[in-house]
Amino acid sequence: SSGVSNRPFTMSNSTPATDNEKKKGKGNRSPYSPSRVLHIRQIPSGVTGAEVVSLGLPFGKVTNLLMLTGKAMYWLQAFLEMASIDAAVSMVNYYTPAAPHLHNQPVYIQYSNYKELRTDNQHNQARPQAALQGVNAVQHGNLGITNALAAEGGVLPSHGSVLRIVVENVFYPVTLDILYQIFSKFGFVMKIVMFHKNNQFQALLQYADATNAYYAKMSLDGHSIYTGCCTLRIDFSKLTTLTVKYNNDKSRDFTRIDLPFGDGQRTVETSVSTPFATQNTIFPSYTGPSGFAPALGFPQGAELGPLMVTTSAAPGHMTIPGIPGNSVLLVSNLNPEAITPYGLFILFGVYGDVHRVKIMFKKRGIALVQMADAAQAQLAINYLNGQRLYGRVMHTTLSKYQTIQLPREGQEDKGLTKDYSNSPLHRFKNPCSKNFQNIFPPSATLHLSNIPPSVTVDDLKNLFTSKGSTVKGFKFFQKDCKMALIQLGSVEEAVHALIELHNHDFGENQHLRVSFSKSSI
Repeated sequence: SSGVSNRPFTMSNSTPATDNEKKKGKGNRSPYSPSRVLHIRQIPSGVTGAEVVSLGLPFGKVTNLLMLTGKAMYWLQAFLEMASIDAAVSMVNYYTPAAPHLHNQPVYIQYSNYKELRTDNQHNQARPQAALQGVNAVQHGNLGITNALAAEGGVLPSHGSVLRIVVENVFYPVTLDILYQIFSKFGFVMKIVMFHKNNQFQALLQYADATNAYYAKMSLDGHSIYTGCCTLRIDFSKLTTLTVKYNNDKSRDFTRIDLPFGDGQRTVETSVSTPFATQNTIFPSYTGPSGFAPALGFPQGAELGPLMVTTSAAPGHMTIPGIPGNSVLLVSNLNPEAITPYGLFILFGVYGDVHRVKIMFKKRGIALVQMADAAQAQLAINYLNGQRLYGRVMHTTLSKYQTIQLPREGQEDKGLTKDYSNSPLHRFKNPCSKNFQNIFPPSATLHLSNIPPSVTVDDLKNLFTSKGSTVKGFKFFQKDCKMALIQLGSVEEAVHALIELHNHDFGENQHLRVSFSKSSI
């Protein structure tokens, strides 16, 4: 029958349901009404039942699995039964625009015309069923996921339990707590170390078990934490274990609470009840893996590839974990002889739209910087805390103040408080701006744009040299001579040059644009 059948599916040697599914599966996606049972086709030979089950885990509990050999021996197909129709709908909706890959090959998912699977006493289903049971044990808090792979013929991962994580296009802040909340869905996370390398945000994360690392990589690699940004690129590290000396905002050993916090910021204990700022960003509404412990602070609506947890937050609004609702930064250990409100406006403006800046009248080495929102404030902390500026290591953290008050009329201020809320130099006013995709940590290489045709290489080198920079390298973009890269003597030199030369006036209303680059020359 081509309609939706309410009878249970019982596997037989003739596999009539399989032929029917294949006929319906050609061309466009499934014509069937939503069902708990999903048909997965064009699975490469060698894919295990545990790998197929992992496709469904982020959306909810997988209640049954049937693995079949297709007409072409190198293709397999499978039927996956989810615990609820909502979970199945979320899975199909997620994978329809971008097919998942198994063994580097795309596989295609559609609704089945069957309402449930019955695989009792079916031949050749012992391994898939054992795999399903093993994975479900993990969903209920048991780290026996090893049993799932062992049931597939003892094919255990040959890698270790340490993952290397690169986060691309970091617009919203990615904290250690966020990484823990995401990756702890797949097993016990023992240690995390975060750092910047090659102008990229990176982290090393160690699981208690290598198989947990395997499933985390399979499920999370290539997915974005937030819509359109913070994309995870995950590989297995060559390290077998991580050494963590401090428990702070950059490193954490979850097996040892006795470690000192060192030079990093002392970590703040988070809980589901912690008040966080609300960011009005639309995300898919998944119900999340029903068997996993909720990740702290992640409400319904936060995109994590397909990964979600369930809380009571309203769909369509996300609460960013670890970000109190404060957009005012306290910046200290500044050089009072060199710092200006405009300099802070330009530097912090790389990571968000700065609305106000106030240098303390009696303590010129301390300033307040008010960003457009709490997310941008946290982003600035992530990238600028610990950065050298005018010979000093700058400290950046959240302020106790909720806003910067402008001086009253007649109040002595000496120009130390500035309002930039309507500045034309804001980089992120346009929500479609490419600047959202080009946020990088301070680096010795600067990206220059909006260069007039009349300006030469020597002109630009001389311009930067005149501001005290040592030019180590320079090159124009081949496809666009309005853009170039310039490499300076140090990161601190590049920070100074960006402050001095961003918006430099070449005349005839042409202004230089300067930002940090992820590339080097």
